[in-house]
Amino acid sequence: MIDRNRLGAWVRRFLLEYLVAERNLSHNTQISYRDTLTLLLPFVSRRASVAIDHLSVLDISPAIVRAFLEHVEHERGCGIVTRNQRLCAIHSLGRFIAMRSPEHLAWCTEIRSIPFKKTTQAVIHYLDKPEVEALLRAPNRATSQGARDYAILLFLYNTGARADEAACLSVGNLQLGTSPSVRILGKGNKWRVCPLWAVTATALRPLIVERRTEDRVFIGRTGNPMTRFGMYRVVSVYGRAAGKWVDSMQGRRISPHTIRHTTAVHLLRAGVDINTIRAWLGHVSLDTTHIYAEVDLEMKAKALACLDVTNVPEAMRLRPNSASLMAFMRGL
Repeated sequence: MIDRNRLGAWVRRFLLEYLVAERNLSHNTQISYRDTLTLLLPFVSRRASVAIDHLSVLDISPAIVRAFLEHVEHERGCGIVTRNQRLCAIHSLGRFIAMRSPEHLAWCTEIRSIPFKKTTQAVIHYLDKPEVEALLRAPNRATSQGARDYAILLFLYNTGARADEAACLSVGNLQLGTSPSVRILGKGNKWRVCPLWAVTATALRPLIVERRTEDRVFIGRTGNPMTRFGMYRVVSVYGRAAGKWVDSMQGRRISPHTIRHTTAVHLLRAGVDINTIRAWLGHVSLDTTHIYAEVDLEMKAKALACLDVTNVPEAMRLRPNSASLMAFMRGL
């Protein structure tokens, strides 16, 4: 008979069944939830003086959760956003257990009553048109690496893709014929289709010559597929280089998400309706997309073609179950 009070069995089911099969959460979210529990369980074990593999559900008391959140903020030096992310994972675990074990409903109610901290709305950083043009001028397209990097920057701006989405892009997801488009696998394993400019298709074609449909589009210098960290590096390097031409970019940190914000704001200014932008970016909630409407209220009735970057000139070259619960989670 299964001990419904033993925490370890619930954690395994939560990570392997609930997050993956039922919630269909993105890989990064799954990792975040796993990391939260990897931090939480040793903390609870120390406070309760019970070995991790012998912890019960009730050992995760509201008082210990609050102490853990204080530990995250003040001892680990994390911000409020990270603190709230950790709490969200704990709330989710509590709900999962209570839905399948009614005797834990009161415990779950107490856990889920622990509130999130309010945060100030993050400032949305984006690039103006001259700044985008400077960024796209930076790669030396005469070299294979520069041509690849130019294609990455252009693809990110055209689609508003997240770094991970661009890194995981496969050759078979591209349609570069008369009506170029791309299928992007986003959060929650949901697909969306974005149109591609002709100039974007032209930049991508050399990267997929004689490549298999399952191959990744963007390959690193070692011959291995690029990661999202590689995407961040590419954007950061050329963001700094663009500061040579545009003073407003000097000292700024430019990331793939900066380009994603830029795509959203430029589409909004071009008169594209908010629902189309939501589908374009792959947002689950329309509330997320509405943030961009608050960034810049100056709506301009321009066609989407105003974002065309065909004539951007080139510039000169710039340099399974385990015996130990902790071992199980580390192995995911």
